[in-house]
Amino acid sequence: MVGGAKGPAGRAPFVGRGAELGRLEALLDEVGAGGTTAGVVDVVGDPGIGKSRLLTEFAALAGDRGVTVLRGRGSERGRALPLRPFTDAFTELDPRARRAFPSLGGLPAMVRGDGDGALPGAVSVGVSGAVSGMDLFGLCRVTAAALGGVGGRGLLVVLDDLHWADEATVELVDHLVRHPVRAPFLLAVARRERQSPSALSAALTRGLDSGVVLRTALGPLSRGELIHAFAAGVPRERAAEMYEASQGSPLYFLALLHGDHSAAFLDELAGLSALERAALDAVAVLGEHAHTDLIAAVTGADRFDLIAALRELIDRDLLRPDRRARCLAPRHPLLRAWMREAVDPWRRLELHRAAAVELTRTGAPLTDRAHHVEESLSCWDPKAAAILTEAAEQAAATAPADSARLLGVVLRVLPDTPEHHATRSELMLKQATALGMTGAVKESRDLLHRLIATHRPAPEGPEGGDALRTAAVVQCAFMERTLGRYAAAGALLRRELDRRPGPPPAQRTGLVVEWGNRALFATRYLDVRDDVARALADARLRGDELGAAETLTLAALGEAYQGETEAARRYAADAAALTDVTTDADLAGQCESLVRLAWSEVFLDDCAAAQRHSERGVDIARRTGRPFALAQLLLTGAYARLTTGRLHEALEWADESVAVAGALGGAELLGISRAIRALILMQVRPAGDPEVLAAAEEAAATVGAVEGWWATVSRCLLAYAALGAGDPYRVRDILMDAGGDSDLSRVQPSMRPNFFELLVTAALATGDVADAERWAAHALALADRLGLPVQRGAALRAVGLVAARRGELAAADEAFTESARECARAGAVLREAQSLLLGAPFAAATGDTARAATMSRRGLRLAEESGARLLLDMAARGRAESGSAGRGPGGAGAPAAPPASGPALDPTATAPPVPHADVPPLPSGPFASLTPREREIAALVAEGLTNQAVADRLCLSTRTVESHVGRVYRKTGVTSRAALASLVTRCAARPGD
Repeated sequence: MVGGAKGPAGRAPFVGRGAELGRLEALLDEVGAGGTTAGVVDVVGDPGIGKSRLLTEFAALAGDRGVTVLRGRGSERGRALPLRPFTDAFTELDPRARRAFPSLGGLPAMVRGDGDGALPGAVSVGVSGAVSGMDLFGLCRVTAAALGGVGGRGLLVVLDDLHWADEATVELVDHLVRHPVRAPFLLAVARRERQSPSALSAALTRGLDSGVVLRTALGPLSRGELIHAFAAGVPRERAAEMYEASQGSPLYFLALLHGDHSAAFLDELAGLSALERAALDAVAVLGEHAHTDLIAAVTGADRFDLIAALRELIDRDLLRPDRRARCLAPRHPLLRAWMREAVDPWRRLELHRAAAVELTRTGAPLTDRAHHVEESLSCWDPKAAAILTEAAEQAAATAPADSARLLGVVLRVLPDTPEHHATRSELMLKQATALGMTGAVKESRDLLHRLIATHRPAPEGPEGGDALRTAAVVQCAFMERTLGRYAAAGALLRRELDRRPGPPPAQRTGLVVEWGNRALFATRYLDVRDDVARALADARLRGDELGAAETLTLAALGEAYQGETEAARRYAADAAALTDVTTDADLAGQCESLVRLAWSEVFLDDCAAAQRHSERGVDIARRTGRPFALAQLLLTGAYARLTTGRLHEALEWADESVAVAGALGGAELLGISRAIRALILMQVRPAGDPEVLAAAEEAAATVGAVEGWWATVSRCLLAYAALGAGDPYRVRDILMDAGGDSDLSRVQPSMRPNFFELLVTAALATGDVADAERWAAHALALADRLGLPVQRGAALRAVGLVAARRGELAAADEAFTESARECARAGAVLREAQSLLLGAPFAAATGDTARAATMSRRGLRLAEESGARLLLDMAARGRAESGSAGRGPGGAGAPAAPPASGPALDPTATAPPVPHADVPPLPSGPFASLTPREREIAALVAEGLTNQAVADRLCLSTRTVESHVGRVYRKTGVTSRAALASLVTRCAARPGD
């Protein structure tokens, strides 16, 4: 908000401070009415906070009321002259003002600034500019008496920068505070409180208690005030960054906005002595290490003289003691950077070098030394390089960007000679690792390709050199896989596996594991199954437990993907047994193993184990800086919580997974994170919430044209949101396109029953009962082979929906009841609740009302405890439809079922549609082949509604309505809306047809 009045043309806008200006304006009202409550305004605040701007607006308001305004200013040079701020103000008295205030003719000449500067027999001025105390009292008394004769509309004297006040000025202000002028007179001063003479601060503070002084302390402006007034056209993120850096100071904000900070502080440096300037340069360069001993060491100054110089800098408020860090710092964070820029580059280099030497001598921590070594390193220095390399290794887990930067500094000065080739390769591998951890995946990949191309084995033999090359190949293949470049990853790994002499056995295991990962994510795990088995046997033979655990997790996930449940369970159990006795330190380098183990357990319906391993993995990944593993572990934890009915926790984990994945640059990882987040969001939002569909579409768009496991799943999951939005035809299109065909051959076998259930629900919604029956049969057959409770629960729900549509109430009841038992066996709370809510009406229809009531109560309780808003809304809608329609999907007398659902990754779908209450059923004859939805739409079209109007009435998309209308035309043989309306009318008139 921009507060206060606008200044004259050309003046910067007056921003904020509306409350402060209002208080000052009220004071003008009091003075104009003859009140004498306060005669002095004291405006305090840091440099650039807006003190002068506030007094300018105040002076403008006073001038508009006819008050005479005189302005003066203190300055550092002016301190040599007594009463300089008052003199500066009263020299503005023009003849008209003198006639208006004849009493001002009695002002001492020294105050008026005319004459020879002396009052005969009254005032004497010393060499320093001070006035003798005895005569000064008389001057103050005469001045106060002259001001007491002010009449008319009043006089306002504004004194800016009064922190530069001399002793005589302080004494006069003190006199005016202790002996208030009984006239329409105001004195308004602005000052920096930290730089003000203690006598001036004390005098003005005493006036607060007596009510003579009105103090206004200015703090930072709000984000909205600064950005709206000065940076409305600046991108939001940039404007926010500038505000945070400025800490709400208008001066610093404008300096950042215009890229010119000279006015912010350079004029304050002009009056510094050589030692003060040297000390200030040292503080700017040393940063948090700027304590007295180090400043003395790098400047070579005498300690006694240095302390005196530092005290002067503190008095000037250029420096402030930071007691928490036990150092000195500029008064504002931006000043340090600007002061550092002002230091001569060669001087800056020498200060950093001297700081590095002194910190090494005193045994300072490595991180403290590394900064100054980095800033002073200009040529190859083995000792300096060793410090930076060690610091980079320490920072790799917690600050990978710093680690990459430090390694880049060393590589820049490292000589390109044969004796340094091994060192260069090692540093490039470490820098590539650090770059990857920051999310710079392409930069990491490119650096690794250069390393692989230029690396030469160490002179002592190929073993060490091969090990480094193999590590680079594995890491490069991982980056290529992250970017969705599976063919490039495969070529790298295959070449390295075939190379002779081959890598050491332990590293060969790592190669095979990455080779298997690449194949799994490219949906080609069967191609590498034998390689994985051989690598596992070799690791076990060598007693390599870490290698065995790593291979076991890959085998478990690969078999779980393929739907080989028993083999996957054996591998997962063995992997968990090894993992659970392995220390966090050993697992730090194998976080991907925990990712694979947790996903395996998710697909094997063991969500309790998945939660346990994902939580441990998240903790390790956070501590050791493993962002790729962290994003996936958060995702597995989110999905496990979704299944077990902890929806709000699940959404928090999914949100963080999306945030981490977004910083890493891989389309598939970000896409699957967004897709699962959309599924969780669907559960906690009301049915039909448009944000759910938008989130799912964003997830599908994220993977783009990438072909891989996660890309396929991300596209398939969009179908659930499409069905929730009321577009069952789009569901079929999405799954056919993403899944490959009507059998979903491109979808992993262990997830197909869930997607078949979705197809069944969509088919019933469109009236395609034959397709629904076929897909339900596929789902049940596959689920029986898999032996997974959640998958079998989905298949049974599909069977139940088909039975309900055929009017087989007992069969529907049996299928939904068995589905609920299967889901309960796996702890799949939401799926159990869904099956119970679907089955309860059919249990009641078969006469078992007690069991129906129990099912309904338990289903609702599970949904409510989970926070599943969608299930609760759908159950309520199902009860409402049952009460109003009196018929269900099985025909007359059948209960109305709650909306059907039950996908693997989200138990959500919509019910087979109930005919619109306002549309009578169409007659048979030409309309006999139409589905219920097609009949409904045909009747509305016959009434004259447009496709858009029909879509709005039925909450469908326009494209869906157009598809339905096209089918109606084909089935009835008509070619226009008019012909369709005529046919409806004729058939209604002849019901016998």
